[in-house]
Amino acid sequence: MYPNVVIRAAVENDVDSIADLVARLKRLNGEFDPLLKPVDNISSVAKEYVKSKISSSSSVVLVAEVDGRIIGAVIGDIEDRLFYEPRISGVIREFYIMPEYRRKGLGKRMMSEVIDAMKRRGAQVILADFPSLNEIAVEFYKKMGFRPVDSVYAKEA
Repeated sequence: MYPNVVIRAAVENDVDSIADLVARLKRLNGEFDPLLKPVDNISSVAKEYVKSKISSSSSVVLVAEVDGRIIGAVIGDIEDRLFYEPRISGVIREFYIMPEYRRKGLGKRMMSEVIDAMKRRGAQVILADFPSLNEIAVEFYKKMGFRPVDSVYAKEA
């Protein structure tokens, strides 16, 4: 574990660093399926996306930082599951840690922090949204106590 890692709420000054991590995540997702190929302007799209999440009252954005350098980020949304009980969910949308900081407990620590933050915001169930072919993510979420609930299938139109 990295004892000098600080996990904290993201601020506006973090946008560029978080956007870089989100762009890396989307490029990684593109390796799992051609329908997940990132747009050419992924960096600028990621910046706008991160800005909107940091300023949104229905989002939680946390970063992991070492010596002033952001090495991980997690973005989640609080949503009303209109048709289901429990109604209020926390949905983990983006979760990325720089490769050299993985497999040392940081992911577990960040996940715990984001789940606590979403619970404080009223989430009664936590969901994770990621490519189903990402076996590393599947195993990570299983270890964290998640189970499959929903599937999304795609077909090019």
